[in-house]
Amino acid sequence: MSRTPIATATIVLFVLLWLAGAAILADYVRPLHWAIQAVYYAIAGFAWVGPVRWLMLWGAHRR
Repeated sequence: MSRTPIATATIVLFVLLWLAGAAILADYVRPLHWAIQAVYYAIAGFAWVGPVRWLMLWGAHRR
C-alpha cells in the first residue's frame, strides 16, 4: 500500500483536531492580556506546520 493515502488521511485528521483544539483553547486565552493572546495565536498558527511537513515528506518517501 502506498504511503500517500495514509499520509493524506493523517494530515486531514491532524489538522481538524488541531483546529478544534486551538478553538477550544482560544476560549480560555480570550480574557487574558493581549500579549499572551498574540503569543498563543502565533504558536497555534504556526506549530502545526512541522508535523504536517514531516507527514508530507514521509508520504512522498523523502525523509
